[in-house]
Amino acid sequence: MAEQDSGGNGLVVGTDGLARPAWAAHDDLLREYYDTEWGLPVRDEQGVYERLSLEAFQSGLSWATILRKRPAFRTAFAGFDPERVAAFGDADVERLLGDASIIRNRAKIHAAIRNAQATLELREGPEDLAGLVWSFRPEQTPRPASAAEVPSTSEESKALAKALKKKGFAFVGPTTMFALMEAIGIVDTHVVGSHRRGSSGVWPD
Repeated sequence: MAEQDSGGNGLVVGTDGLARPAWAAHDDLLREYYDTEWGLPVRDEQGVYERLSLEAFQSGLSWATILRKRPAFRTAFAGFDPERVAAFGDADVERLLGDASIIRNRAKIHAAIRNAQATLELREGPEDLAGLVWSFRPEQTPRPASAAEVPSTSEESKALAKALKKKGFAFVGPTTMFALMEAIGIVDTHVVGSHRRGSSGVWPD
């Protein structure tokens, strides 16, 4: 059975009979990520730091590019352990700039290191990074009836971006923060009709 459009809502029914957005329907890696990872809750500090870092590297690029490079990113950035990345110095920056297996962008590399340092600084307050990010969970989640209705920002993502910048984080604009909120389950933007709608357990279908 061939893939089929599910009726003008931007979803594609795969050969397995499951409906997914077009971005996750035609690439095996993206399909696996969508089916098993995207939108599921991530509530630990290191997990949120990793995803914040990858979303920042994704800025201006495709997510598929980042996902394919994720194993290399994890190796290059010490498993995204904030304590280890926070200690990176000039030699590490040059090492990363010379690593063709990742995105070699000086500003984004510096941001990942600064964000690790800011993550550690948050431990001195009432909330760690995960707690701060999750505190911006909205009262309701979007319920897009089509791919065209999926938002790219929200009032909460704007407020989160502002709060993180105040804490010294970089590359945390409202669009990037909304993508983070989608990825770690704070909002559910699965199109109604997708087989993953409501799968996070955070929001009812």
